[in-house]
Amino acid sequence: MADTPQHEFVHWFRNSSPYINAFRGRTFVLTFGGEVVADKVFASLVHDIALLHSLGVKLVLVHGARPQIEAQLQKQKVELQYVNGLRITDSEALLCVKQAVGCVRVDIEALLSMGLANSPMAGAKIRVASGNFVTAQPLGVRDGTDYQHTGEVRRIDTMGVEQLLDNGNIVLLSPLGFSPTGEVFNLSAEDVAAACATQLKAEKLIFLTDIQELYKDADSPLRELTLHDINKMPALSEQMNRTLTGAADACRQGVKRIHLLDGRQNGALLMELFSRDGSGTLISAESFEGTRKASIEDVGGILELIAPLEEQGIMVRRSREKLEMEIEHFTVIERDNTIIGCAAIYPYAAEKVGELACVAIHPDYHGQGKGDALFQFMLREATRQGLNKLFVLTTHTAHWFQEKGFELAEPSALPIERQGMYNYQRNSKVFIREL
Repeated sequence: MADTPQHEFVHWFRNSSPYINAFRGRTFVLTFGGEVVADKVFASLVHDIALLHSLGVKLVLVHGARPQIEAQLQKQKVELQYVNGLRITDSEALLCVKQAVGCVRVDIEALLSMGLANSPMAGAKIRVASGNFVTAQPLGVRDGTDYQHTGEVRRIDTMGVEQLLDNGNIVLLSPLGFSPTGEVFNLSAEDVAAACATQLKAEKLIFLTDIQELYKDADSPLRELTLHDINKMPALSEQMNRTLTGAADACRQGVKRIHLLDGRQNGALLMELFSRDGSGTLISAESFEGTRKASIEDVGGILELIAPLEEQGIMVRRSREKLEMEIEHFTVIERDNTIIGCAAIYPYAAEKVGELACVAIHPDYHGQGKGDALFQFMLREATRQGLNKLFVLTTHTAHWFQEKGFELAEPSALPIERQGMYNYQRNSKVFIREL
């Protein structure tokens, strides 16, 4: 029988609970352009932001105002000048920038203040705080061009922002910065968001933008990007280049997760954060760095990594010859030319089931999240292979796999071919997880 809407809701809510628990008390920096603010789905996005806040996520919002600024410039008949993709902000243009940014900021604060009965934000009572938290400096003269009041971020008042977050406020930052001498500078919202996420040591930096350029085909975006991938990207729009540059800078400076979402897709934020597959593109500096499919040259490193576990009886012994024949199923984590992690998926294509096996992390890297990162990588690999379930056989690490969503099962639940190879003398426990 097909699941009813009630069952689907319960299933989704239960599956989202680990994320709810993991995100509580964490700091997310969320940035969106003026295009998103002007879109009809922005009110729904505000409701989703309110929901995150109610779940205990500490939120810093960084808004842009590019279309609103351009409209104000046209209204005031002020000429717009760009050189090398950067706006030159003279005194007249700066006045238009301040007017447009102020209007956008007030509109956002108004939406976050909604508490009408029978609305998604009924009784939310959200406090929004803004201020002069961004210290900026002028871009100055570059290649002979004076950019005047166009600036770049110098530092973020992290202590001031953290105090407001700890007191239950959502912090709202605009693309304006201030110098110690009292000058105002026009900034890129992407730069402000990246600097803020970096200096606050945020858990996530989320860009809500137009990600159509990153779609593999008409319907699906690239799910993952590494810094190496970004460097190899073909020519992109000025807007996407700014976004990827900000994301890459944040990656290099320690932000663990950067998400690129379609700002005009209703519910994209919640789908990305509370479902395994997400809805956008993930950029990660650490988790999958050095993670790749194994090759025959890796056999020696894998054997050295798993030898202590085989001696302790945690793993079944594998000969070099067997490992060489099965190397195509393995994934490794390499650091400084050393294999520090490995795992394998043996698919049973007819049943669309796979065995997750030989999961190992070098002891020097225990407690650093490498095992969790490798596990997430293998989940994505299993999905890529079209598998619907994963199973594991284990004698020592049952709790770890249970924490990862695996459930205890009988050997009879294994694929028929695998049942024939089950070692009843070893008496491994069987755990299965749906994908």
